[in-house]
Amino acid sequence: MFIQTEATPNPATLKFLPGRVVMPEGTFEARSADQAYVSPLAERLFAVPDVTGVFFGYDFITVTKGDGEWQHLKPAILGAIMEHFMTGAPLFTEGHAVDMEDGEEFFDEEDAPTVATIKELLETRIRPAVAGDGGDITFRGYKDGTVYLVMKGACSGCPSSTATLRHGIQNLLRHFLPDVREVQAV
Repeated sequence: MFIQTEATPNPATLKFLPGRVVMPEGTFEARSADQAYVSPLAERLFAVPDVTGVFFGYDFITVTKGDGEWQHLKPAILGAIMEHFMTGAPLFTEGHAVDMEDGEEFFDEEDAPTVATIKELLETRIRPAVAGDGGDITFRGYKDGTVYLVMKGACSGCPSSTATLRHGIQNLLRHFLPDVREVQAV
């Protein structure tokens, strides 16, 4: 098994590509070892010292580190990923329903057409680009011209995430939807 790695815009996060589907639908994020109990792979990764975050996408895994150096952490992370896939262990433990949603969405019913357009733009233009960087962005809400988004994986805590939100996503949404005034991460 050959696992490729890619840098992400977040220097504390690396993207690992195992050459196979990791999560066929949705995404999963664990920001602590306490949240990893539903996934044997996430538990293995959190067993590596200084791992502070794990994110599963369709065909990639992003791992976020604390203060350690990638040159020391990367071999152990690669070993944990390889061991997981070679043993054929499931991604999630049986009986644990994984909540892939970020919580309840909020918006006024009269804004439903605007929200539908926001979601379509997120799905077709923004999420594929963000997934390429090892992360994900999902819609949380819309109120008074402000779009609320949840940033996950490499995007969460990334130094350039504010620029991505303000100059990339906000400008794109404003172009198609003049009612959008700003975009905020929640």
